[in-house]
Amino acid sequence: MENLKIVEFMKEYRIQNIEFRRKARLALIPFFILTSVFCFLSSVSSADTIKVLILDENNTRIPEKNEQLEKIGTRMKGDLLISGIHYTGEIEVWKGQNGLYVINEIPFEDYVKSVLMAEVGTNWEMEALKAQAVVSRTYAVYQKNANGNPYYHLTSSVLHQAYRGGSADARIAYAVEKTSGEILTFNNKPIEAFYHSTAGERTELPEEVFGKSYPYLKSVEASCETSPYWVWERKMPVSEVERSLNLSGVKNITIKSLTTTGRVKELSINTDSGQDTIKATELRKLLGWQKLPSTNFSLVRDGDSIIFEGKGYGHGVGLCQWSALEMAKKGKSYREILSFFYPGTEIHLYEGR
Repeated sequence: MENLKIVEFMKEYRIQNIEFRRKARLALIPFFILTSVFCFLSSVSSADTIKVLILDENNTRIPEKNEQLEKIGTRMKGDLLISGIHYTGEIEVWKGQNGLYVINEIPFEDYVKSVLMAEVGTNWEMEALKAQAVVSRTYAVYQKNANGNPYYHLTSSVLHQAYRGGSADARIAYAVEKTSGEILTFNNKPIEAFYHSTAGERTELPEEVFGKSYPYLKSVEASCETSPYWVWERKMPVSEVERSLNLSGVKNITIKSLTTTGRVKELSINTDSGQDTIKATELRKLLGWQKLPSTNFSLVRDGDSIIFEGKGYGHGVGLCQWSALEMAKKGKSYREILSFFYPGTEIHLYEGR
């Protein structure tokens, strides 16, 4: 039975080590670590680590709220290769009703370094890197405290913040070390530190995206003209839109309402069977985050296609990464950058580290 679970795991995740495959099929050892030596974990302090559910383009499932999970094998430590990405640290595999889940537990500060490697450029201004380090650490602390899931704290995907394992370069490591343990707080509590790539002139209000307001998240002007997503255009076949929205006979799509900052809030979709209304945030999700980079757009039908013209990338709430880079280039410190995007917050050391 254990052998079948191992083979199932290897099929679902593209494990790429011949020796590992041989040993796993023979079920001589609990199945994974991509080094030739398999090590049992020593106990670690949960305050110093964070548990990340590994997701990629081939495996996007997260456990359902009441899904019962069964642990496969023994908790191990090593180097796991999934879809070409190395994950080091402590690793567990759990089997649920809907598939297998890989959870990577690593030291908290190592996690922050890896997030920076995935989220921003290693050649960015140091003060922008420091600002991102504080924001990513704060975001992770908030999720760790808020998440009631007993198996993991957050995911490795855009559902939370990007994490791709591996080691950090020297500049990233320096930025994280110089801000070690620093998080943003409001009324002495960690904030929900939303951030995004490119605002496109002005950040969005959180209530327009998440349905909730925060005293430390306001709409501010954001200069991010150097971003590759400052302006963009997407041309999509109507058939692709219909497939993504599970509709047929789409005649036209028009903007129904705007948010208070001027982004698209709702759209009307005219079909052969009538008219539907869809939120712009839901449209982005269904079409794909990269295919429709933001809700700051206009659109027009052109024959069998729909042309979207817009600005920005991401939900637009909180820190704008490319604007933070521009501020750093102009001499602003990371503390000034953070104060601008999260007014009223203070920097404290994370006591749980």
